[in-house]
Amino acid sequence: MSVELFAGIAVRDFAGALAWYERLFGSPPTFVVHETEVLWQVTDHGSVYVVLRPERAGLALHTLFVDDLDERVAKISARGIEPAERETYDNGVRKIIYRDPEGNELGIGGGPA
Repeated sequence: MSVELFAGIAVRDFAGALAWYERLFGSPPTFVVHETEVLWQVTDHGSVYVVLRPERAGLALHTLFVDDLDERVAKISARGIEPAERETYDNGVRKIIYRDPEGNELGIGGGPA
């Protein structure tokens, strides 16, 4: 069985969100769905999309798990976005939390340093 995951992030300010997520992901969107929806393919079977839906804006809560956490966080910082929070769990797994200007949360997790 194959599963494709599409994680959505609703926003009020589409142009502002597009610029912010381009800095977060380090590239323009992988695919422009239409003038108010874009998508980044973040894994072979997973994508994050940003869509203009003011009535739902600011409520997203997603986490990506990566094998290059420190490198990825450093690159995001170099692009001008700093984490809102950092968590370390008892098993050593770490989670770096980013919040876009509308309050949507995208965490990036990884194993022990």
